[in-house]
Amino acid sequence: MSEAPSPARCMPCVTLQAESLFVEDDELATAAIRLDFDYGGRRVRSGDPRGGFRDRAAELSAFRVLESLGAIELANLPDCAVTPGSEVDYVIALDGDVHTLCAFSAYAVPQLRQLGWHVAVSPDYPWQVVSGEIPLYAAAEPDRDRPDWFALELGVEIDGHRIDLLPALLDLLDGAADLAALDRPRRCVAVRVDDRRWLPVPPGRLKLLAKVLLELYRDGPRIRLPATRAPVIAELCATLHDGERPLRWIGDRKIREQAYAIALGPRGVVTTARGLTAELRPYQHDGVAWLQHLRAHDAGGVLADDMGLGKTLQTIAHIMIEKEQGRLDRPAMVVTLTSVVGNWMRELQRFAPSLKIASHHGPHRHAARGELASCDVIVTTYPVVSRDRDDLAELPLHLLVLDEAHAVKNAGSQAADAVRALTARHRVCLSGTPIENHLGELWSLFDFLMPGLLGGRDEFTTKFRVPIEAHGDRPRLEALRERVRPYMLRRTKDTVARELPAKTHLVRAVELQGEQRALYESIRVAAHAEVRDHIRSRGLAGSTIAILDALLKLRQVCCDPRLVRFAAGAGREITTSAKLDVLLALVEQQLADGRRILVFSQFARMLSLISESLLARGIGHVTLTGQTVDRQKPIEAFQGGKVDVFLISLKAGGAGLNLTRADTVIHYDPWWNPAAQAQATDRAHRIGQTKPVFVHDLIIAGSVEERMLGLQRQKRRLAEAILGTGSSGGSLTERDVDDLLAPLD
Repeated sequence: MSEAPSPARCMPCVTLQAESLFVEDDELATAAIRLDFDYGGRRVRSGDPRGGFRDRAAELSAFRVLESLGAIELANLPDCAVTPGSEVDYVIALDGDVHTLCAFSAYAVPQLRQLGWHVAVSPDYPWQVVSGEIPLYAAAEPDRDRPDWFALELGVEIDGHRIDLLPALLDLLDGAADLAALDRPRRCVAVRVDDRRWLPVPPGRLKLLAKVLLELYRDGPRIRLPATRAPVIAELCATLHDGERPLRWIGDRKIREQAYAIALGPRGVVTTARGLTAELRPYQHDGVAWLQHLRAHDAGGVLADDMGLGKTLQTIAHIMIEKEQGRLDRPAMVVTLTSVVGNWMRELQRFAPSLKIASHHGPHRHAARGELASCDVIVTTYPVVSRDRDDLAELPLHLLVLDEAHAVKNAGSQAADAVRALTARHRVCLSGTPIENHLGELWSLFDFLMPGLLGGRDEFTTKFRVPIEAHGDRPRLEALRERVRPYMLRRTKDTVARELPAKTHLVRAVELQGEQRALYESIRVAAHAEVRDHIRSRGLAGSTIAILDALLKLRQVCCDPRLVRFAAGAGREITTSAKLDVLLALVEQQLADGRRILVFSQFARMLSLISESLLARGIGHVTLTGQTVDRQKPIEAFQGGKVDVFLISLKAGGAGLNLTRADTVIHYDPWWNPAAQAQATDRAHRIGQTKPVFVHDLIIAGSVEERMLGLQRQKRRLAEAILGTGSSGGSLTERDVDDLLAPLD
């Protein structure tokens, strides 16, 4: 007796097609599935009850597979209907969500085919996805309208045709009210390729892309960027490329090489300056290599090392290499503060004696104007550049260096406008404090270095400054930090100059008593009332002058009542100062211990009062203020050991001085800007110092001075957020004003 033939294997057959789904009075376009079963050439509908030859267990398993992949059986949707005559059994998404529909095409369809199912897709099916074998491409070409910009594409290449996906990606992101929507539990986000094809992108990858894409400049359907934004190419390619779909580069290879070179930083052997008469430290070698790297790729940068780490020496080494390599066929110009010209001339003569240098400064500078073009290095000042702007703008330069570049932190100042007008192949800023008060100062530096990198001023304020300073927006902070990262080099003493002796910071609180305390309170009450009136009538922004005037008077009382322009009480001038008494005792104690002292103050008049008191006690000293004619004379007297106390105004002596003989720094009065005070401290705590340095801050307890320390910390956090790894700080608020003008504790 022969055996009965085995039943034919059950092969599920799926047809994927577009369908109209009717839910009450609404019509919605979505994807639908027709399910059949093939038994050795005999095809039956899934819902057909006939056929004793069918494998019901296999068919039931197929139903479960479809449902596990997100398909919804139409029979289970009594309130939904499809177009009459449509023979479909399942729908994919009740809401017609394109991302869900494309996810089914991208992930479910391949799984069904791997299970041995027959899957057919209607030719006009509008949610097809491009095959994983279709390569991505990236392309960049010089912009036809602006040679210093480039046009960027990132897309897929199908049948020899390039389809740029950047506009579609940006449209998708523009339509998202919040990028947090990308965190929704979905397999992919669908990016439109054409009328019926989509590129599936994992949400996590799209979030990474969004951080870059939202920073791009759109010009109609095109994406255009300044050449300084070339590193974005490397970031985009690395983010979009998932390691499975191939990625090809099409277009200008020079732009691609520029992008990856700047993004990766200096590589290879560091060139040294043979004619430099100094031994560079390892971190200084790195700094010179970084300057050379930017020059090689036509980029500018901010060397933002801590004060005292040798930015001047690194710059001189950079210039020497340019000379020795034959590229310095035009002069290099250093623009600096008037007080620092002599220091630059001495350092150039000391470390680069083979260079031909000239100082374009002083009333007789025009007599040597014709010789400037033949010099290797020209040292001049911000005021001179402003006055001689037209003449200097005609002088072609190889390298333009802004020393103490925070001098042009106000983009609308004459100095900032004048240096932008100079013609140079390469530009560098030197500043240990590129952000002193707010992010607008950073924009000003980069507008000089590489216009366009941070956008226009209004755009920068809207996209970065307000979100970061006013709202603490961390994603915006990270975006700004990433944009400037390739063009800013910041090293701190703690990380690269560990051989420096310790620096001990001490805050000495001084109590106000008697008449001085009463004077402080009387001025504070009147000033606070006046400031409140201004804020009520003009708002906080329109009350700046009134606020600063009130704070100035209170700070003067804290220093010495004699700084205030009117007498108190019954017309009798108050001649006692609690803080001055503490200072004099501290100076005498430090001198007895063999220490050498720098005393800084914001007020030149206060330095005069201190000087009178020191002379009365027979303590020799020298003074440096903005009125000092011969700056070098008091410097040499102190460094030469003729005196052990140096009184310095913060504005005149906060930069450009090397006073390593000092081992004690006293800040008589605090200032808003912690960076300015840090620079002053670094006159002593810098390379060459061999003794521990003690820093004393004298403040009046419970006064505006003590509260200013809190504002200093805010500004320090703002700078560290861009230069290091800190988080952003905020701007001055009405609450801050009330706190500053609060009664003495």
